Amino acid sequence: MELADIRKDYKLARLDVSDIDASPFVQFEKWFTEAVNAKVNEPNAMTLATVNGDGKPTARIVLIKDFDPRGASFFTNYESRKANDIAAKEFAALVFFWPELERQVRIEGRVEKVSAAESDAYYAVRPLGSKIGAWASPQSRAIASREILEAAVEDATASLGSSPTRPPYWGGYRVVPSLFEFWQGRSSRLHDRFCYQLNGAAWGLTRLAP
Repeated sequence: MELADIRKDYKLARLDVSDIDASPFVQFEKWFTEAVNAKVNEPNAMTLATVNGDGKPTARIVLIKDFDPRGASFFTNYESRKANDIAAKEFAALVFFWPELERQVRIEGRVEKVSAAESDAYYAVRPLGSKIGAWASPQSRAIASREILEAAVEDATASLGSSPTRPPYWGGYRVVPSLFEFWQGRSSRLHDRFCYQLNGAAWGLTRLAP
């Protein structure tokens, strides 16, 4: 199989201006709900792209944990590589890809930390193993072996018990959108693309060529 021979023709749906809500937040919630109802594999998974102080981009998959009119939130170690990037350049891009629906959503915007209360509230509902992991893992830093990580988990489990508090170096970020793009795959790569851009306090909507 040659890489150039791998292709799929998208034929499930179309997207027209009459199908789109005037609010990109409402439109995103609509599409996200449809992805959940369609049993898309991990519909909350999104690519997060950041840029460091030297202008070098990095991307990774993270999970959206909240979405409201303020933006899209995720949680991480505040000493991780992504956090260092955000400290250097406070902008990021998100991409959701739902292949079962032949849809993609892009979001771009400024990044801010969520409040400590919001981070505490989310940390409180995480599984115990995830809570312990937040303490044990020096995220993005080099470690000599898996055994060192597992030993750190054992130590944290023994010392923190069943109700650990949130680590001071762990919490949430919110991407405050200034751009949304909704992409519906169409046949022959003639996809439907609509872009919302924030102009002052109003959102403008434009169809983009595929």
